[in-house]
Amino acid sequence: MAALKYAGLEDTDSEEELPPGWEERTTKDGWVYYANHLEEKTQWEHPKSGKRKRVAGDLPYGWEQETDENGQVYFVDHINKRTTYLDPRLAFTVEDNPAKPTTRQKYDGNSTAMEILQGRDLSGKVVIITGANSGIGFETAKSLALHGAHVILACRSLSRGNDAVQRILGEWHKAKVEAMTLDLASLQSVQHFAEAFKSKNLPLHILICNAAVFGVPWCLTEDGLESTFQVNHLGHFYLVQLLEEVLCQSSPARVVVVSSESHRFTEIKDSSGKLDFSLLSPSKKEYWAMLAYNRSKLCNILFSNELNRRLSPHGVTSNSLHPGNMIYSSLHRNWWVYTLLFTLARPFTKSM
Repeated sequence: MAALKYAGLEDTDSEEELPPGWEERTTKDGWVYYANHLEEKTQWEHPKSGKRKRVAGDLPYGWEQETDENGQVYFVDHINKRTTYLDPRLAFTVEDNPAKPTTRQKYDGNSTAMEILQGRDLSGKVVIITGANSGIGFETAKSLALHGAHVILACRSLSRGNDAVQRILGEWHKAKVEAMTLDLASLQSVQHFAEAFKSKNLPLHILICNAAVFGVPWCLTEDGLESTFQVNHLGHFYLVQLLEEVLCQSSPARVVVVSSESHRFTEIKDSSGKLDFSLLSPSKKEYWAMLAYNRSKLCNILFSNELNRRLSPHGVTSNSLHPGNMIYSSLHRNWWVYTLLFTLARPFTKSM
């Protein structure tokens, strides 16, 4: 193939030659995919053999992987002063024979974010993650950034957000990550964040509502609402409303709301079956931290379901999720009893 010769390699497998109009490409992770220029589509399987492949080994000495302005991966040969969109390792691919899952689902509680994202190129995708400087939010931000996405860490503390950015850049210096200030306990801060993001004139393909507080003492926000309810639910609700137009314009897009199985252990209706708004933002006398958390997580799910109903016709899907029971993060930091419980459960639960 001419492209292989251009990359300084010979065609090592004539039986695998591509049909006219097809091109072989690789993702950042080294997984091979095939572009059909005639039909303008891509696929993982070889158009003739139906096999999946991945490149083996590191790039040859003097080569470096880059990404162009369209998010396409290309390769620079610094020794011979040339560039090519063809991975020079394509002559040394190995066949991928993924084992068929023996259970009903492909992933389970032991799956990691990097495993799930394996083979995916998220170049050109813009992601906002709230509470991304630590815990689940940070692991999500890091995993998406290492797969090419432009990730914005929306954090209450800009200094801690910038520290998280540096940790990600330490793993891959070309990662597209930045921190922006977002305090969900202030609706004005939510508005300012949305305005600052819109001023960047970026699309928004993924919005992950991850930030949360747990087990905090009763207090009111500057907006006069109980803090657990506002941080865990209402702040995110407002954020999505402000960014809804950008999400629709960027479709296909998605909203992901991190909820919890704890939602099953509460109710937000009164004895007559009507929604009781006093339960959502209770007074100090009626406040119990665990119940407040459970109610906020129930609101997350109800919101996500309704959001999906309204926006899915416009190309924006919404899903809520349970990240795992008692994962040892900073969520329990507000009371030593919770810290003790999470510490005792740590050997039996999923790690970060």
